[in-house]
Amino acid sequence: MSYSCPLCHAPLTRHENSYLCPQRHQFDRAKEGYVNLLPVQHKRSRDPGDSADMMQARRTFLDAGHYQPLRDALVEKLRVLEPAALLDIGCGEGYYTHAFANIAGETWGLDVAKAAIRPAAKRYPQVNFCVASSQRLPFTAQSMDVIIRIYAPCNPQELARVVKPGGWVITVTPGPRHLMELKGLIYDQVHLHELSNEQLAGFVLRQHDTLGYDMTLNGAEAVALLQMTPFAWRAKPQVWETLKAQSAFRCQTDFSIHCWQRESYPA
Repeated sequence: MSYSCPLCHAPLTRHENSYLCPQRHQFDRAKEGYVNLLPVQHKRSRDPGDSADMMQARRTFLDAGHYQPLRDALVEKLRVLEPAALLDIGCGEGYYTHAFANIAGETWGLDVAKAAIRPAAKRYPQVNFCVASSQRLPFTAQSMDVIIRIYAPCNPQELARVVKPGGWVITVTPGPRHLMELKGLIYDQVHLHELSNEQLAGFVLRQHDTLGYDMTLNGAEAVALLQMTPFAWRAKPQVWETLKAQSAFRCQTDFSIHCWQRESYPA
């Protein structure tokens, strides 16, 4: 087990249904199987992260299979890497994470939203789920072979600390034309997404792939997709009604996938 205490950073040891550090900080395992490693003093709000309604919308959309090509592409990368330990940051309800668990030796899923982690742990018991901040990863140094980040923010220094030398970080970000048709209903002028120019200190970019395809969504799926996006709050009521009435809303995806390898330390 590679959990570390979010308060003092010492390794946590499991004792029955609790995790304890040498300083006697204790974190109980919930009945659903997850552990909450987000102390009150690290929260920015009472219930950080996506709401239960947003999570339900995401689950509805993802379970319909519209992002399965992305999941399949990531799984194929993992088949090559064969990680013994994998962490999915910003894992949400676990749609991607449980597929990764079929490849990795042991898999962890982390999200700041308890509303996501609770049902994820109940649905996918093969994954170790935790509520925690991506800015302070509750894992011991050099404990992960692969970390995956799908749209999730994270502290780059934490990635360098937790990934083993020679290990990998795989990131997914929106490509320039991602969800253009959806944005066209909301904005008078639709601007292309800017390509990510992220640089990860201590990592070398080994591969950059793009993945794009067209989706055809019914009204409920189109509404759920909008709820998942950061520009949902800009959508006027008539946009929601327009999407709800759709029988076949065509929308394109455009994903950018970067594979970063942690530099090995000099011999």
